[in-house]
Amino acid sequence: MLLRILLIVVFAFSAAQAQPKSEVVNASDGVPIHYSVQGKGDPALVFIHCWACNRHFWDNQVAEFSKTYRVVTIDLPGHGESGQGRKNYSVESYGDDVKTVVTKLNLKRVVLVGSSMGGPIALEATRRMPDRVVAIVPVDTLQNVEQKVPQEQLDAVFQQMQADFKTATTNLLNQFFFSPTTPAAVKERIINETIAQKPEVVLPILKAVFSYDAAPGLREVKVPIRAINADRVPTDVTANRKYAPQFDVVIIKGTGHYPMLEDPARFNQMLAEILRNLPRM
Repeated sequence: MLLRILLIVVFAFSAAQAQPKSEVVNASDGVPIHYSVQGKGDPALVFIHCWACNRHFWDNQVAEFSKTYRVVTIDLPGHGESGQGRKNYSVESYGDDVKTVVTKLNLKRVVLVGSSMGGPIALEATRRMPDRVVAIVPVDTLQNVEQKVPQEQLDAVFQQMQADFKTATTNLLNQFFFSPTTPAAVKERIINETIAQKPEVVLPILKAVFSYDAAPGLREVKVPIRAINADRVPTDVTANRKYAPQFDVVIIKGTGHYPMLEDPARFNQMLAEILRNLPRM
């Protein structure tokens, strides 16, 4: 009996050690930003989550890459444990937030890994600290910097989400974000966590993401950009290289918009390969 109790205590302690508590730093507008740090190694990997997500969407990557790298995961304002009191959300302000965390930790060399809206945020963060970022890894994003969704289509979607956030968002996710092979548990998690968000917070964020023009950021950023994109939406390498000749992509076939959750082992292999092949800087 005593041995069983001791084993339970050890396992509980190990689990607590594997999930570090978040640290907090204030953004330039005073909104608290929660983030977690685990592992050691250079360069540091800074993971930036997607819309209506949080830093725990990267837990599979933290467990793997913290063995050899210092890994930082961030709850962007309006998400997770971070504050929701920001008056004006924008991709640019999120770039400032990433810089705030990197500066607080005094990270000298970082690779920014950004899922969906995290890709444009990584561009903006790099523009603000070009001396610290050594590479960007967009994840299922920046497929074609020249392609824009017509405003009337966006307005129609936003109106539906405003009228009935849970139903419209669920339909949107099922129609555009999942693949036929997306695991049911992942779909359930994504849908439940997304529709649990406050529409008055996440809708302005989504509008800001769609109003963002990534072309200037791609043109300005000079570090390697190595995307990991799903095959559900084609990636136009030629279009992107007009702005960033160093842009490249590997395709993870058979997943939806969340490859780090849908097939973490294969995603981790691809990310590890990208990191191994980065030029020494």
